This record gives sequence, structure tokens and C-alpha cells, in this order.
Amino acid sequence: MGQENPQTEHQTNGTSKAGDDEDIFERILSHLGDMGLYQKLILLMMMPIGYTCAFTYFVQMFITVTPQNYWCRIPELANLSMELRKQLSAPVTATGELAHCVTFDTNWTQVLDTLTPPADHSRLIPCQHGWEYELSDIPYPTITTERDWVCEHSSYVPTAQSVFFVGSVIGCFTFGWLADHFGRVPAIIVTNLFGGIFGIATTFTSSAWDFMLCRFFVGLSYDVCLKILYVLVLEYVGLKYRTLIASLSLAFSFATGGIVLPWIVLYIGDWRILMWVTSAPMFIVLLAPWFLPESVRWLISRGKVDEAVTVLHKFERINGKKIPDETMNEFTVFAHKLKLQERRSLLDMCKSSQLRKAMIILILLFMGCGIVFDGLIRLSDSFGLNFFAVFSCNEVSECTAILLIIVILDRFGRRTSTFSTALISSICLIIALFISGGVPQAVLAIASRLFMTTCFTSILQWSTEIIPTPYRASGVSILHMSTFLVAILSPFIVYSERLWSSLPLTIFATIAVATTGLCLTLPETKGLPMPQTRADGERNIKEHCLFGHKKEKTTSPS
Repeated sequence: MGQENPQTEHQTNGTSKAGDDEDIFERILSHLGDMGLYQKLILLMMMPIGYTCAFTYFVQMFITVTPQNYWCRIPELANLSMELRKQLSAPVTATGELAHCVTFDTNWTQVLDTLTPPADHSRLIPCQHGWEYELSDIPYPTITTERDWVCEHSSYVPTAQSVFFVGSVIGCFTFGWLADHFGRVPAIIVTNLFGGIFGIATTFTSSAWDFMLCRFFVGLSYDVCLKILYVLVLEYVGLKYRTLIASLSLAFSFATGGIVLPWIVLYIGDWRILMWVTSAPMFIVLLAPWFLPESVRWLISRGKVDEAVTVLHKFERINGKKIPDETMNEFTVFAHKLKLQERRSLLDMCKSSQLRKAMIILILLFMGCGIVFDGLIRLSDSFGLNFFAVFSCNEVSECTAILLIIVILDRFGRRTSTFSTALISSICLIIALFISGGVPQAVLAIASRLFMTTCFTSILQWSTEIIPTPYRASGVSILHMSTFLVAILSPFIVYSERLWSSLPLTIFATIAVATTGLCLTLPETKGLPMPQTRADGERNIKEHCLFGHKKEKTTSPS
């Protein structure tokens, strides 16, 4: 925190002037209304996009999920009941489970005549004629069951999900650049169109490779369409509403989208129709130019001051408010000054040692939270319980996390909130390691994800309050690119349970503990205006970081 050291008169005046500059937009908002009619309309526009983004993120889990029971198909037994075919053709392992990938090397005509299973000591061979699936726990055909992505082809499922994240990494870079150079609204439109088109194209694929290609392009669009809109909305609400809107805008709609998705899947019961239902709504973004304003902060950072003023006048008209002429004149002077000073790249921000260190820490935090957040929900079918129920409970925990954020984030601050929730998440995971499956382990995993979601969502808002305006869209895109870069490993971490059932939880617990410690190293931004310039960002770090540099003591002139 900042120290109360005596300052020279010159320093005090300088700080005051910087403060006038950095909070000019906050004062503009106070005249327009911190949460007026136009802000509410923007929030309403965001909600459907939050749902479609949740569908895009999670739907691949439901179209590629593998039933628990499957075994080698034996053509000679085709006319028997499924239960009898399973009893005759599927060997039983030492743990009492069905052998998925091998069957007996025997005379199946003789087995058909006697209806007696081959002897236990019979030679086993790999499946020769494909597989049969018992659709009881997963009551609909999936891509996995249609295309036999099991046994030697089982790696196609985590690979396809990783390809989605590879697309997200590249998309964070390309569409983040698009947002910074052409505006937030064009980037939102293009990314949603990408997601909708290639989501529907997934239904026309016929092999693993064209399926992965479509998922790559969907991944390319996924995160940027979500987070650019998130940043845009936060810029237009006042300080006292920022935590509430940050939570309700996307996080709540994303979480509720995840809650209803499993039941939509069960109702539809067809993965191709499901892809149409979850992808087509993304085209609603074509209405965005009539509802979403361009970012005023982005406009002035790109030198488009007149357009920024036009946007503010639109807010005045819809909200029924008036910005005083004196304040508007002060804003235009500041905007023109910013136009000359701040048209620089993210690399320019990183020339500041304080902002560079903060950016590195944010990257590590996003990586840690992201892989635990993603990995734990991918374990939904690993506890021996109903996959759809466990998944929905995980998403209910997200809604609970959002309510928790609203309660604690502004009361206790960003640093304390993120540290404490990450710590509780770590403890839950460590305890879960000593429990073998079932409801208790599932409850602990869900609780861990609840608190890690709280931490993750808090850090998302925290990052927008640390990164200065000219670099904010690119900076947030880099953060999410790092999240998806490490999330490429998440499906394979879950897949590693085939080596040791507790290995995924062990890895996630280790990452959660490391993330907890990092939460203490960033500046507290509670109640601070968003930094408009690099100097603003540096000052926030110096004055409000737990381990920041103390101000030098000086003696006031007598």
C-alpha cells in the first residue's frame, strides 16, 4: 500500500494533475450515469453472447463423450440381445470391469450354438470388427461412438480438444490485434461469425482431421468474442458497479449456459442437431452495430477524438443526461493529449519494469487458474457418478462463485479475495487426493472449482484495472492466449488417469498451490480509476503493491 510520506509541493501538484487526467472518464461516467439505460441495454446485449460462448466452450465435451461400457463387436452374435452379446464376447478384467479393446480368439459359431462364454484362459486379440456401445449413461450417439474413437483411436478426443485450444491461442493474438487496430465492435462481430460458421460446419465432417480443422477455427474465435465484450462493458460502468457488472455480464450468463447445456443435450439427443442449436445463435452478433458503442477509451487512444465525442453524445441522448461543457472541454483536451502520447504497442508497456513484472505474474495466474478451471470440469465423468448431473453441479458452483465475488471483491479487495479463494481451492484438492471416487471426492472437486472460479473471475477484472487503456485489449488477449496455451495440456492431464487414477488431481492440486502464492504479488486496485496511461499503471503498482517500492522521503522546502 502507499506510504504516507511527506512530499514536496511540486510532487503533490504533479500527483494531483495526474489524478485529474486519470479520472476524467470516471467523471464523465458520473454525469452520464454510472449505470444508466444505455449501459443496461449493453448488458442485455451481452447476455446471449455469454450463453453462446458457454455452448461453444463446453459442447465438444458432449459430442465426443465416451460411454463407460463398450466392447468388441462380433458379427456372429448380431442377432442376440445386447446383454447376452456383452456377456459372451467381453472379457472381464481383474478389477471386474469390461475389457474394452480385446476379445476372445475363439470359434464364435460354436459360442453361438452353446451360448456359453469362452474359457477365461482363452487367447485375447484386439477388436477386429469395431465396437458396440451401451448407451445407458450417455443416452445418445456421439462422434466417438459413430466413428469408433476408442482404444487405439481414443487419443483423438483429447487431441481434438487441444486443437480447439491451439486455435484459441492463435485467435487471442490475431483478433486481439484486430480489436486494437480496427475497434472492439468489428472484432466482436468477426469472431462470432467465425464461431457460428465453423460450428455448423462441424456437422458435415467425416473424419478426425476435418473435425479437428473445424474445431480449430471455432477455437480461433471463441475467447476473443467473449473477453473483448467483457472489457468493453467494464469501460462504460462506474466504479461502484464494476464488480457487479463484471460478474453478471458474462460470468453469470456463461455459468447459467453451462448449467442448462447438459439438459439441452439430453433433450435433443443428436450431436448434429446440437451443433446447429448451439452455433446458429452466434449470428445474433450481426445486430451489434445498432446496440454496442465503440470503446471511447480505444477511440481516443487511436486519435479518433471526434468519434469518441459522438459516442458520448449518444449516451447523453439515451440516458437523458448532460455532460457539463466544462467537463467535455476538459475531456477533449485530455483526449488530444493522449492521442499524441499513447499510440504505442504492448511491447512499449513492457519497457516499464513494474508493468512488465505485473504482466508476467498475470500470465502465470491466468495459466494456473485456467488449467484448474478447465481440467476439473473435464473430470466430471471420472467419479463414477452421473456425468450430466456432475457437470451441472460444476456450473452451479460457477454461479455461486459469482455471487461470492459480488460479496467479497469490493469488501476485501482484489488481492485478499484472490489469495483466500485460491487457498481454499488448493486445500479442497489436497483433501480430495485422499478419497477414492464417489460423492465425497466429487463434492470436494466441485468445491475446489467453485473457489478457483471465484479467483479466476476476480483476476479477470483485476487485470483490466492493472493494464493501461492503450494496451488493455492486447494485454487481456495475451493473458487469455496464455490460458489457452497451457489449456492445450488439460485434456491430456485428464487422459493421464489411465496411467494412475489420482494423477490428474495431483497435478491440479500442485498448480493451485503455486497460483495461491502468486496472488499476493500484485497491486491492490480496489476503488482506483482504470489507468489511462503507462505512467498511471506504474504509479498504481508503486503505491499499492504489497511488495512495491516505497516512496523516497523528501524534505519540504522551508
